[in-house]
Amino acid sequence: MSDEPSYDIVVPTVGRACLARLLIALDRGHGPRPGMVVLVDDRPLGSAPLDLPGLPRLDGLVKVVQGAAAGPAAARNLGWRAASAPWVAFLDDDVVPDPDWAERLAADLAAAALDVAGSQARLRVPLPGGRRPTDWERNVAGLAGARWITADLAYRRDALTAVGGFDERFPRAYREDADLGLRLTRAGWRIVPGSRTTAHPVRPAGFWVSVALQAGNADDALMAALHGPGWREAAGVPPGRRPAHLAVTAAGLLGLTGLAAGRRRAAAAGALLWAAGTAELTLARVRPGPRTPAEVTRMAVTSAVVPVAASWHWLRGLAGRRRLLARQGPVAGA
Repeated sequence: MSDEPSYDIVVPTVGRACLARLLIALDRGHGPRPGMVVLVDDRPLGSAPLDLPGLPRLDGLVKVVQGAAAGPAAARNLGWRAASAPWVAFLDDDVVPDPDWAERLAADLAAAALDVAGSQARLRVPLPGGRRPTDWERNVAGLAGARWITADLAYRRDALTAVGGFDERFPRAYREDADLGLRLTRAGWRIVPGSRTTAHPVRPAGFWVSVALQAGNADDALMAALHGPGWREAAGVPPGRRPAHLAVTAAGLLGLTGLAAGRRRAAAAGALLWAAGTAELTLARVRPGPRTPAEVTRMAVTSAVVPVAASWHWLRGLAGRRRLLARQGPVAGA
């Protein structure tokens, strides 16, 4: 239809194999084609060219833009500024749009009022049947209910321009979408749910994935500095376990310093509190899971490290946020 809203697609990628799956799903879908598909190659300079599948329906529409390995916020900014349509549909490279995705996206955009900055898809996280999900699978499943998640979110170009796009001081795929959502809604725009559905499969993850994820605590420190203490409630982000993590870490430090100083009571008290906190965290993660020996072992080992990692990254974020705040943030009209 001639009056269908024009849109481009932007996909930041580090060249994972799942990118081909996403592109094939888009190519095989039905509905209006995008003006272009911008792939932002966010790998280091000098990497081999992206290995792209044949895309007969999207032939001639795929454009590769070289990123700077600076994270998804910077990559998305490169992408939407290289695009030209009134709407920019951001997709992560590990999602799989439904066959009618383009058709429903066009309907979502056509129905958007003038004060609507973004249309968010409904994410579906397929979980294995016949058993309870693992800790990692539950973590990914939480994306299905996350507010403003950019795994599949179409933004109006004018809205992105008005607030300067994504804040590139967020280096991870963690709080950059919540930050943008808060800036848009506080500027008077709305972000609404759409009718389209996209699958977000659970990719394989290593033993220490839960520890690695704690790096996001540094971004929480920046969010608090930018948006105030009420940012979690405003962005629909759960409260998390930071107070408990800090307490368990402090107990562990008390035990170690007491031991080093020869203060047995302090050492024993710290060790007891640390063990109790670690056991509570382990049980909280094991109870809803499959409870297999491998999963229980993983939870027990990583639960001893997660509080320390979370506390370290939070304190690191607090220490570094003055430097980050001194850097230029998003510029309206960029």
